[in-house]
Amino acid sequence: MEMISSSLRNMKVLLSAYACEPGKGSEPAVGWNWVRQIARFAEVWVITRANNRPAIEKALVQEPLPNVHWVYFDLPRWVRFWKKGQRGVHVYYYLWQIGVYRIAKHLHREVGFDVVHHVTLGNYWLPSFLPLLPVPFVWGPVGGGESAPISFYSTYSLRGKVRELLRDISRFISDITPLHKILAKRVSFALATTEQTAIRLKKRLRVKNVDILPQFAMTFDEMRMLSQISETHKPPQSPIRFVSAGRNVSYKGFHLGLMAFAKLLSKSPVDCEYWIINTGPDHKYLRALAKRLGIADRVKFLGQLGSLSEVYYTIAKCHVLVHPALHEAFGNIVLEGMALGKPVICLNLGGPALQVTAETGFKVSARAPEQAVEEMVRAMCRLAEDADLRRRMGEAARRRVLKEFSWEQRGEKIRKIYEEVLNDAYCR
Repeated sequence: MEMISSSLRNMKVLLSAYACEPGKGSEPAVGWNWVRQIARFAEVWVITRANNRPAIEKALVQEPLPNVHWVYFDLPRWVRFWKKGQRGVHVYYYLWQIGVYRIAKHLHREVGFDVVHHVTLGNYWLPSFLPLLPVPFVWGPVGGGESAPISFYSTYSLRGKVRELLRDISRFISDITPLHKILAKRVSFALATTEQTAIRLKKRLRVKNVDILPQFAMTFDEMRMLSQISETHKPPQSPIRFVSAGRNVSYKGFHLGLMAFAKLLSKSPVDCEYWIINTGPDHKYLRALAKRLGIADRVKFLGQLGSLSEVYYTIAKCHVLVHPALHEAFGNIVLEGMALGKPVICLNLGGPALQVTAETGFKVSARAPEQAVEEMVRAMCRLAEDADLRRRMGEAARRRVLKEFSWEQRGEKIRKIYEEVLNDAYCR
Protein backbone atom coordinates (compact mmCIF):
# COMPACT_ATOMS: atom_id res chain seq x y z
CA MET A 1 0.00 0.00 0.00
CA GLU A 2 2.84 2.37 0.77
CA MET A 3 4.19 1.89 -2.75
CA ILE A 4 0.86 2.96 -4.23
CA SER A 5 0.45 5.89 -1.82
CA SER A 6 3.89 7.09 -2.82
CA SER A 7 3.04 6.91 -6.52
CA LEU A 8 -0.14 8.90 -5.88
CA ARG A 9 1.96 11.87 -4.82
CA ASN A 10 3.55 11.90 -8.29
CA MET A 11 0.61 10.62 -10.28
CA LYS A 12 0.35 11.49 -13.96
CA VAL A 13 -3.19 11.62 -15.28
CA LEU A 14 -4.47 12.02 -18.82
CA LEU A 15 -7.92 13.58 -19.11
CA SER A 16 -10.11 13.54 -22.20
CA ALA A 17 -12.44 16.54 -21.97
CA TYR A 18 -14.12 17.42 -25.27
CA ALA A 19 -16.25 19.98 -23.41
CA CYS A 20 -14.08 22.04 -21.08
CA GLU A 21 -14.67 25.75 -20.71
CA PRO A 22 -14.74 28.05 -17.68
CA GLY A 23 -17.57 30.50 -17.23
CA LYS A 24 -20.18 28.28 -18.80
CA GLY A 25 -22.73 25.84 -17.46
CA SER A 26 -23.52 22.27 -18.44
CA GLU A 27 -20.77 19.97 -19.73
CA PRO A 28 -18.15 22.69 -20.38
CA ALA A 29 -18.30 23.48 -16.65
CA VAL A 30 -18.06 19.77 -15.82
CA GLY A 31 -14.88 19.36 -17.85
CA TRP A 32 -13.28 22.49 -16.41
CA ASN A 33 -14.03 21.61 -12.81
CA TRP A 34 -12.81 18.04 -13.10
CA VAL A 35 -9.49 19.44 -14.33
CA ARG A 36 -9.29 21.83 -11.38
CA GLN A 37 -10.06 19.14 -8.82
CA ILE A 38 -7.74 16.47 -10.18
CA ALA A 39 -4.93 19.02 -10.44
CA ARG A 40 -5.09 19.34 -6.64
CA PHE A 41 -3.33 16.00 -6.21
CA ALA A 42 -1.87 14.98 -9.60
CA GLU A 43 -0.03 16.24 -12.64
CA VAL A 44 -2.59 16.43 -15.40
CA TRP A 45 -2.53 16.41 -19.20
CA VAL A 46 -5.83 17.54 -20.75
CA ILE A 47 -6.88 16.91 -24.34
CA THR A 48 -9.70 19.24 -25.29
CA ARG A 49 -11.07 21.06 -28.32
CA ALA A 50 -9.06 23.93 -29.77
CA ASN A 51 -12.08 26.24 -29.71
CA ASN A 52 -12.01 26.06 -25.89
CA ARG A 53 -8.53 27.59 -25.80
CA PRO A 54 -9.35 31.36 -25.58
CA ALA A 55 -11.66 30.93 -22.58
CA ILE A 56 -9.24 28.55 -20.84
CA GLU A 57 -6.22 30.81 -21.29
CA LYS A 58 -8.20 33.82 -20.08
CA ALA A 59 -9.23 31.93 -16.94
CA LEU A 60 -5.67 30.74 -16.31
CA VAL A 61 -4.55 34.37 -15.95
CA GLN A 62 -6.80 34.64 -12.88
CA GLU A 63 -6.33 31.08 -11.66
CA PRO A 64 -3.06 29.48 -12.82
CA LEU A 65 -2.94 25.70 -12.86
CA PRO A 66 0.83 25.10 -13.07
CA ASN A 67 0.63 21.30 -13.00
CA VAL A 68 -1.86 21.10 -15.89
CA HIS A 69 -0.63 20.62 -19.47
CA TRP A 70 -3.10 21.56 -22.18
CA VAL A 71 -3.31 19.77 -25.52
CA TYR A 72 -5.71 21.45 -27.94
CA PHE A 73 -7.03 19.40 -30.83
CA ASP A 74 -9.67 19.78 -33.53
CA LEU A 75 -10.24 17.90 -36.73
CA PRO A 76 -9.02 19.59 -39.94
CA ARG A 77 -11.34 22.21 -41.37
CA TRP A 78 -12.18 20.04 -44.39
CA VAL A 79 -13.50 17.37 -41.99
CA ARG A 80 -15.57 19.74 -39.84
CA PHE A 81 -16.95 22.31 -42.29
CA TRP A 82 -20.37 20.67 -42.06
CA LYS A 83 -20.56 20.84 -38.26
CA LYS A 84 -22.52 23.82 -36.97
CA GLY A 85 -23.66 24.03 -33.35
CA GLN A 86 -25.46 20.81 -32.45
CA ARG A 87 -25.76 19.74 -36.08
CA GLY A 88 -23.53 16.74 -36.68
CA VAL A 89 -22.04 16.89 -33.18
CA HIS A 90 -22.20 13.14 -32.54
CA VAL A 91 -20.46 12.20 -35.80
CA TYR A 92 -17.84 14.87 -35.23
CA TYR A 93 -17.31 13.71 -31.65
CA TYR A 94 -16.80 10.10 -32.77
CA LEU A 95 -14.15 11.16 -35.29
CA TRP A 96 -12.59 13.48 -32.70
CA GLN A 97 -12.19 10.56 -30.31
CA ILE A 98 -10.25 8.62 -32.95
CA GLY A 99 -7.85 11.55 -33.28
CA VAL A 100 -7.57 11.84 -29.49
CA TYR A 101 -6.53 8.20 -29.23
CA ARG A 102 -3.66 8.79 -31.66
CA ILE A 103 -2.50 11.83 -29.66
CA ALA A 104 -2.86 9.98 -26.35
CA LYS A 105 -0.87 7.01 -27.61
CA HIS A 106 2.01 9.31 -28.54
CA LEU A 107 1.77 11.21 -25.23
CA HIS A 108 1.81 8.00 -23.22
CA ARG A 109 5.09 6.94 -24.83
CA GLU A 110 6.59 10.28 -23.77
CA VAL A 111 5.01 10.72 -20.33
CA GLY A 112 3.97 7.30 -19.03
CA PHE A 113 0.53 7.92 -17.52
CA ASP A 114 -0.68 6.21 -14.36
CA VAL A 115 -4.38 6.76 -15.05
CA VAL A 116 -6.41 7.76 -18.09
CA HIS A 117 -9.81 9.35 -17.41
CA HIS A 118 -12.57 10.31 -19.82
CA VAL A 119 -14.80 13.06 -18.38
CA THR A 120 -16.68 14.68 -21.28
CA LEU A 121 -18.78 14.17 -23.23
CA GLY A 122 -20.58 12.28 -20.51
CA ASN A 123 -22.58 9.90 -22.66
CA TYR A 124 -22.11 6.15 -22.29
CA TRP A 125 -23.22 5.23 -25.81
CA LEU A 126 -20.63 7.50 -27.45
CA PRO A 127 -17.44 5.51 -26.88
CA SER A 128 -13.95 6.65 -25.99
CA PHE A 129 -11.07 4.72 -27.57
CA LEU A 130 -8.71 5.49 -24.68
CA PRO A 131 -9.33 2.14 -22.91
CA LEU A 132 -7.09 0.69 -25.63
CA LEU A 133 -4.08 2.29 -23.92
CA PRO A 134 -2.20 -0.05 -21.52
CA VAL A 135 -3.20 2.10 -18.53
CA PRO A 136 -6.02 1.87 -15.93
CA PHE A 137 -9.02 3.65 -17.45
CA VAL A 138 -11.69 5.57 -15.51
CA TRP A 139 -14.88 6.38 -17.41
CA GLY A 140 -17.23 9.14 -16.42
CA PRO A 141 -19.42 10.19 -14.85
CA VAL A 142 -21.43 9.16 -17.91
CA GLY A 143 -25.17 9.21 -18.42
CA GLY A 144 -27.44 8.45 -21.33
CA GLY A 145 -29.07 5.33 -19.93
CA GLU A 146 -32.14 7.29 -18.85
CA SER A 147 -35.33 6.84 -20.88
CA ALA A 148 -38.60 8.73 -20.97
CA PRO A 149 -41.63 6.59 -20.09
CA ILE A 150 -43.16 5.48 -23.39
CA SER A 151 -46.58 6.87 -22.47
CA PHE A 152 -45.13 10.39 -22.57
CA TYR A 153 -43.98 10.17 -26.20
CA SER A 154 -47.48 11.14 -27.31
CA THR A 155 -47.00 14.57 -25.67
CA TYR A 156 -43.85 15.34 -27.69
CA SER A 157 -43.67 17.57 -30.73
CA LEU A 158 -43.04 15.76 -34.02
CA ARG A 159 -39.41 16.90 -33.88
CA GLY A 160 -39.17 15.56 -30.33
CA LYS A 161 -40.57 12.17 -31.34
CA VAL A 162 -38.02 11.87 -34.14
CA ARG A 163 -35.23 12.86 -31.78
CA GLU A 164 -36.24 10.20 -29.23
CA LEU A 165 -36.47 7.54 -31.93
CA LEU A 166 -32.98 8.36 -33.22
CA ARG A 167 -31.63 8.36 -29.66
CA ASP A 168 -33.12 4.95 -28.94
CA ILE A 169 -31.72 3.54 -32.19
CA SER A 170 -28.27 4.98 -31.43
CA ARG A 171 -28.23 3.44 -27.97
CA PHE A 172 -29.37 0.07 -29.28
CA ILE A 173 -26.66 0.02 -31.95
CA SER A 174 -24.04 1.06 -29.43
CA ASP A 175 -25.12 -1.62 -26.94
CA ILE A 176 -24.67 -4.41 -29.50
CA THR A 177 -21.57 -3.07 -31.27
CA PRO A 178 -18.63 -5.46 -30.66
CA LEU A 179 -16.09 -2.61 -30.53
CA HIS A 180 -18.03 -0.82 -27.79
CA LYS A 181 -18.22 -4.04 -25.77
CA ILE A 182 -14.47 -4.58 -26.17
CA LEU A 183 -13.76 -1.02 -25.03
CA ALA A 184 -16.16 -1.34 -22.07
CA LYS A 185 -14.50 -4.60 -20.99
CA ARG A 186 -11.21 -2.70 -20.56
CA VAL A 187 -12.73 -0.07 -18.25
CA SER A 188 -11.16 -0.23 -14.78
CA PHE A 189 -13.86 1.86 -13.10
CA ALA A 190 -17.01 3.51 -14.42
CA LEU A 191 -19.01 6.30 -12.83
CA ALA A 192 -22.69 6.50 -13.79
CA THR A 193 -24.76 9.61 -13.24
CA THR A 194 -27.93 7.64 -12.45
CA GLU A 195 -29.07 4.15 -11.49
CA GLN A 196 -30.55 3.69 -14.98
CA THR A 197 -27.17 4.24 -16.63
CA ALA A 198 -25.42 2.06 -14.04
CA ILE A 199 -27.75 -0.82 -14.94
CA ARG A 200 -27.00 -0.42 -18.64
CA LEU A 201 -23.25 -0.33 -18.04
CA LYS A 202 -23.43 -3.53 -16.01
CA LYS A 203 -25.98 -5.52 -17.99
CA ARG A 204 -25.51 -4.32 -21.57
CA LEU A 205 -21.77 -3.59 -21.64
CA ARG A 206 -20.59 -5.89 -18.82
CA VAL A 207 -18.58 -3.22 -17.03
CA LYS A 208 -17.50 -4.78 -13.73
CA ASN A 209 -16.81 -1.83 -11.42
CA VAL A 210 -19.58 0.76 -11.50
CA ASP A 211 -20.54 3.39 -8.97
CA ILE A 212 -23.12 6.20 -9.09
CA LEU A 213 -21.83 9.76 -8.96
CA PRO A 214 -23.85 12.78 -10.12
CA GLN A 215 -22.11 14.57 -12.97
CA PHE A 216 -22.34 18.14 -11.77
CA ALA A 217 -21.37 19.93 -8.56
CA MET A 218 -20.53 23.44 -7.37
CA THR A 219 -17.51 25.06 -5.80
CA PHE A 220 -17.91 26.80 -2.45
CA ASP A 221 -17.17 30.11 -4.20
CA GLU A 222 -20.01 29.47 -6.67
CA MET A 223 -22.36 28.63 -3.82
CA ARG A 224 -21.50 31.89 -2.06
CA MET A 225 -21.95 33.81 -5.28
CA LEU A 226 -25.40 32.34 -5.90
CA SER A 227 -26.39 33.00 -2.29
CA GLN A 228 -25.42 36.66 -2.75
CA ILE A 229 -27.38 36.88 -6.00
CA SER A 230 -30.45 35.51 -4.26
CA GLU A 231 -30.14 38.25 -1.62
CA THR A 232 -29.78 41.09 -4.12
CA HIS A 233 -32.34 39.90 -6.70
CA LYS A 234 -35.38 38.92 -4.68
CA PRO A 235 -38.72 38.10 -6.32
CA PRO A 236 -41.73 40.34 -5.71
CA GLN A 237 -44.53 39.34 -3.36
CA SER A 238 -46.80 39.16 -6.39
CA PRO A 239 -47.11 37.70 -8.95
CA ILE A 240 -45.75 34.28 -7.97
CA ARG A 241 -43.27 33.34 -10.67
CA PHE A 242 -42.55 29.81 -11.82
CA VAL A 243 -39.48 29.46 -14.02
CA SER A 244 -37.97 26.82 -16.31
CA ALA A 245 -34.55 27.09 -17.94
CA GLY A 246 -32.95 24.93 -20.60
CA ARG A 247 -33.00 24.11 -24.28
CA ASN A 248 -36.50 24.03 -25.66
CA VAL A 249 -36.56 20.34 -26.55
CA SER A 250 -39.32 17.87 -25.80
CA TYR A 251 -37.48 15.70 -23.30
CA LYS A 252 -37.03 18.72 -20.99
CA GLY A 253 -40.77 18.48 -20.35
CA PHE A 254 -41.52 22.21 -20.52
CA HIS A 255 -44.73 21.37 -22.36
CA LEU A 256 -45.85 19.49 -19.24
CA GLY A 257 -45.01 22.56 -17.18
CA LEU A 258 -47.21 24.69 -19.42
CA MET A 259 -50.09 22.20 -19.18
CA ALA A 260 -49.85 22.18 -15.40
CA PHE A 261 -49.58 25.97 -15.23
CA ALA A 262 -52.73 26.37 -17.33
CA LYS A 263 -54.64 24.22 -14.83
CA LEU A 264 -53.10 26.12 -11.92
CA LEU A 265 -54.50 29.40 -13.26
CA SER A 266 -57.99 27.90 -13.38
CA LYS A 267 -57.78 26.53 -9.82
CA SER A 268 -55.82 29.01 -7.73
CA PRO A 269 -56.78 32.62 -6.97
CA VAL A 270 -53.10 33.57 -6.66
CA ASP A 271 -51.64 35.81 -9.38
CA CYS A 272 -48.99 33.72 -11.16
CA GLU A 273 -46.58 33.88 -14.10
CA TYR A 274 -44.45 31.30 -15.86
CA TRP A 275 -41.07 32.31 -17.28
CA ILE A 276 -39.12 30.14 -19.73
CA ILE A 277 -35.42 30.87 -20.27
CA ASN A 278 -33.54 29.84 -23.43
CA THR A 279 -34.65 28.70 -26.84
CA GLY A 280 -34.30 25.63 -29.03
CA PRO A 281 -35.95 23.42 -31.66
CA ASP A 282 -39.29 23.30 -29.80
CA HIS A 283 -39.49 27.03 -29.11
CA LYS A 284 -42.30 27.67 -31.63
CA TYR A 285 -44.11 24.55 -30.47
CA LEU A 286 -44.10 25.78 -26.86
CA ARG A 287 -45.30 29.24 -27.86
CA ALA A 288 -48.12 27.71 -29.88
CA LEU A 289 -49.01 25.45 -26.97
CA ALA A 290 -49.21 28.40 -24.56
CA LYS A 291 -51.51 30.17 -27.01
CA ARG A 292 -53.66 27.07 -27.47
CA LEU A 293 -53.98 26.67 -23.69
CA GLY A 294 -55.07 30.30 -23.39
CA ILE A 295 -52.17 31.32 -21.15
CA ALA A 296 -49.95 33.22 -23.57
CA ASP A 297 -50.44 36.45 -21.62
CA ARG A 298 -49.16 34.78 -18.41
CA VAL A 299 -46.11 33.08 -19.95
CA LYS A 300 -42.91 34.97 -20.74
CA PHE A 301 -40.52 33.38 -23.23
CA LEU A 302 -37.26 35.16 -22.41
CA GLY A 303 -35.14 33.45 -25.04
CA GLN A 304 -31.41 32.96 -24.69
CA LEU A 305 -29.95 35.38 -22.18
CA GLY A 306 -26.59 37.03 -22.67
CA SER A 307 -24.63 35.26 -19.94
CA LEU A 308 -24.86 32.62 -17.26
CA SER A 309 -25.00 35.40 -14.66
CA GLU A 310 -28.13 36.80 -16.31
CA VAL A 311 -29.71 33.35 -16.06
CA TYR A 312 -28.96 33.30 -12.33
CA TYR A 313 -30.31 36.85 -11.83
CA THR A 314 -33.50 35.90 -13.63
CA ILE A 315 -34.08 32.70 -11.65
CA ALA A 316 -33.39 34.61 -8.42
CA LYS A 317 -36.30 36.93 -9.27
CA CYS A 318 -38.64 33.94 -9.45
CA HIS A 319 -40.16 31.83 -6.68
CA VAL A 320 -40.15 28.22 -7.90
CA LEU A 321 -38.02 26.28 -10.40
CA VAL A 322 -39.97 23.85 -12.59
CA HIS A 323 -37.85 21.20 -14.31
CA PRO A 324 -40.04 18.29 -15.48
CA ALA A 325 -37.34 16.56 -17.58
CA LEU A 326 -38.40 13.13 -18.84
CA HIS A 327 -34.85 11.87 -19.08
CA GLU A 328 -31.74 13.70 -18.00
CA ALA A 329 -28.39 12.49 -16.71
CA PHE A 330 -28.21 15.34 -14.22
CA GLY A 331 -29.94 18.65 -14.89
CA ASN A 332 -27.41 21.24 -13.74
CA ILE A 333 -30.04 23.96 -13.55
CA VAL A 334 -31.77 22.09 -10.72
CA LEU A 335 -28.67 22.28 -8.53
CA GLU A 336 -28.14 25.93 -9.45
CA GLY A 337 -31.76 26.73 -8.65
CA MET A 338 -31.42 25.00 -5.28
CA ALA A 339 -28.26 27.00 -4.54
CA LEU A 340 -30.31 30.13 -5.31
CA GLY A 341 -32.77 29.03 -2.63
CA LYS A 342 -35.59 27.92 -4.89
CA PRO A 343 -37.87 24.96 -4.23
CA VAL A 344 -37.97 22.62 -7.22
CA ILE A 345 -40.76 20.73 -8.96
CA CYS A 346 -39.36 17.87 -11.03
CA LEU A 347 -40.33 14.40 -12.19
CA ASN A 348 -39.07 11.45 -10.17
CA LEU A 349 -36.74 10.49 -13.02
CA GLY A 350 -33.02 10.62 -13.77
CA GLY A 351 -30.58 13.11 -12.33
CA PRO A 352 -33.05 15.67 -10.93
CA ALA A 353 -34.60 12.96 -8.76
CA LEU A 354 -31.19 12.42 -7.11
CA GLN A 355 -30.95 16.08 -6.19
CA VAL A 356 -34.44 16.96 -5.00
CA THR A 357 -35.81 15.60 -1.72
CA ALA A 358 -39.11 15.97 0.09
CA GLU A 359 -37.53 18.80 2.09
CA THR A 360 -36.36 20.74 -0.98
CA GLY A 361 -39.25 20.37 -3.41
CA PHE A 362 -41.69 17.99 -5.08
CA LYS A 363 -40.73 14.88 -7.05
CA VAL A 364 -43.69 13.96 -9.22
CA SER A 365 -44.11 10.34 -10.27
CA ALA A 366 -44.29 9.81 -14.02
CA ARG A 367 -46.73 6.98 -14.69
CA ALA A 368 -48.77 8.80 -17.34
CA PRO A 369 -48.95 12.36 -18.73
CA GLU A 370 -52.34 13.20 -17.21
CA GLN A 371 -51.34 11.90 -13.79
CA ALA A 372 -47.99 13.75 -13.84
CA VAL A 373 -49.64 17.03 -14.87
CA GLU A 374 -52.23 16.73 -12.09
CA GLU A 375 -49.52 16.10 -9.48
CA MET A 376 -47.56 19.08 -10.80
CA VAL A 377 -50.67 21.25 -10.48
CA ARG A 378 -51.04 20.23 -6.82
CA ALA A 379 -47.37 21.04 -6.17
CA MET A 380 -47.70 24.39 -7.93
CA CYS A 381 -50.81 25.25 -5.91
CA ARG A 382 -49.13 24.46 -2.59
CA LEU A 383 -46.06 26.53 -3.41
CA ALA A 384 -48.04 29.42 -4.92
CA GLU A 385 -50.27 29.69 -1.87
CA ASP A 386 -47.77 29.04 0.94
CA ALA A 387 -44.92 31.53 1.25
CA ASP A 388 -43.60 29.84 4.39
CA LEU A 389 -43.35 26.50 2.57
CA ARG A 390 -41.40 28.17 -0.24
CA ARG A 391 -39.02 29.70 2.30
CA ARG A 392 -38.45 26.44 4.21
CA MET A 393 -37.87 24.42 1.07
CA GLY A 394 -35.56 27.07 -0.39
CA GLU A 395 -33.42 27.13 2.75
CA ALA A 396 -33.29 23.33 2.83
CA ALA A 397 -32.26 23.32 -0.84
CA ARG A 398 -29.29 25.60 -0.12
CA ARG A 399 -28.18 23.41 2.78
CA ARG A 400 -28.40 20.27 0.65
CA VAL A 401 -26.23 21.72 -2.10
CA LEU A 402 -23.61 22.79 0.43
CA LYS A 403 -23.56 19.41 2.15
CA GLU A 404 -23.85 16.99 -0.77
CA PHE A 405 -22.82 18.66 -4.03
CA SER A 406 -19.47 20.41 -3.74
CA TRP A 407 -16.71 19.99 -6.33
CA GLU A 408 -14.25 19.67 -3.47
CA GLN A 409 -16.05 16.48 -2.42
CA ARG A 410 -15.90 15.25 -6.01
CA GLY A 411 -12.13 15.79 -6.03
CA GLU A 412 -11.69 13.64 -2.92
CA LYS A 413 -13.96 10.97 -4.40
CA ILE A 414 -11.96 10.69 -7.61
CA ARG A 415 -8.67 10.63 -5.72
CA LYS A 416 -9.90 7.55 -3.83
CA ILE A 417 -11.05 5.93 -7.07
CA TYR A 418 -7.63 6.48 -8.65
CA GLU A 419 -6.03 4.92 -5.59
CA GLU A 420 -8.35 1.93 -5.90
CA VAL A 421 -7.65 1.30 -9.58
CA LEU A 422 -3.90 1.70 -9.05
CA ASN A 423 -4.00 -0.77 -6.18
CA ASP A 424 -5.91 -3.23 -8.36
CA ALA A 425 -3.39 -2.81 -11.17
CA TYR A 426 -0.50 -3.25 -8.76
CA CYS A 427 -2.01 -6.40 -7.22
CA ARG A 428 -2.37 -7.94 -10.68
